[in-house]
Amino acid sequence: MSKFIAWIDERLPLTKFVKNHLSEYYAPKNFNFFYFFGSLALFVFIMQIITGIFLTINYKPDAASAFASVEYIMRDVEWGWLIRYMHSTGASFFFIVVYLHMLRALMYGSYKKPRELLWLFGMFIFVLLMAEAFMGYLLPWGQMSYWGAQVIISLFGAIPFIGESLALWIRGDYVISDATLNRFFAFHVIALPLLLFAVIYLHIAALHTVGSNNPDGIEIKQNKDENGVPVDGIPFHPYYTVKDIFGLAVFLTIFMFVVFFLPEFGGFFLEKDNFVPADPLKTPEHIVPVWYFTPFYAILRAIPDKLGGVIAMGLAIFVLFLMPWLDRCKVKSIRYRSSTYKLLLISFVISFIGLGYIGMKAPTPTLTLLGRLFTFVYFAFFVILYFTSKNEKTKPVPDRVTMHD
Repeated sequence: MSKFIAWIDERLPLTKFVKNHLSEYYAPKNFNFFYFFGSLALFVFIMQIITGIFLTINYKPDAASAFASVEYIMRDVEWGWLIRYMHSTGASFFFIVVYLHMLRALMYGSYKKPRELLWLFGMFIFVLLMAEAFMGYLLPWGQMSYWGAQVIISLFGAIPFIGESLALWIRGDYVISDATLNRFFAFHVIALPLLLFAVIYLHIAALHTVGSNNPDGIEIKQNKDENGVPVDGIPFHPYYTVKDIFGLAVFLTIFMFVVFFLPEFGGFFLEKDNFVPADPLKTPEHIVPVWYFTPFYAILRAIPDKLGGVIAMGLAIFVLFLMPWLDRCKVKSIRYRSSTYKLLLISFVISFIGLGYIGMKAPTPTLTLLGRLFTFVYFAFFVILYFTSKNEKTKPVPDRVTMHD
């Protein structure tokens, strides 16, 4: 066996790769619950690719046949219902783990020096993931898929000068049609997954270059023993591979429970309107995107002007890219940050959840007012953070990592 591995190493440095990224990649020894979600996001991405491949075998990207082909997969293809539900449930779980992964970065300052590029790659993944989900949302050709795409694409028409041409290019026609379905299928199945693969690779490469952050926000590479090993680090393999396998087992238990018993999840994962074929002549009573888009959809609705709403929605995503430069505090972890930052972050999370809830509901005067309030709180987080973080009163940061949660 050793001769075989040596033969491979002469032609492909496999052993060196395993050492650099697993057995001799030292991660902080005080990872907690929030550090499960990076590996879980990677697992769900791979699962979505595999289930997506099986779905494309029987799916027909044709306006006349798309809905019927999904029904064929669900009813007649052996285990087709399971693959379809794993894919649809996986889309929602992907966003759940990604949002929790981003929350952990905000809590422990994983966007700060030297991890600015790591954060930017992560944000590009988030934007590509939203585009991928939006393209895939149209493919079942259900009633809500059709009208949701109609509403979202029409927003591009609000952009001055190029808006109408851009919306026409995205649709491929003057209305949502067979041309739209074909190009969305191509983007969803080929173009965007390839981009996601590339950016995820860069994200992981950047992570393994600068090293993992930890709940204390201490750089373990700055404190090494005589052998050059971080004193507060442990090899990623076997310690964190075992940890991640345990986390994956718990995740799969919850995930498969939802797949088998709650695949629609009360209309949050699969809307009842999407079990009806798309009808261009019949508008649903209430058009609403999937839950993971609703915080940004609520920001769009909170602004009375259409162009203003589109700008606010785009800005809500773009401002996240600027976090490494908006937060000027030298301390990374929330454990040693001031009460002001903790209050700001809690307010930001509450506003994001509140916007998500409001975006799922039909607009009323009360909800519109609450939407504007939460939108104000959302953007106020970044403004206040910029002005208060530089002179923030923080607690002393320990020299070594601590083992408490």
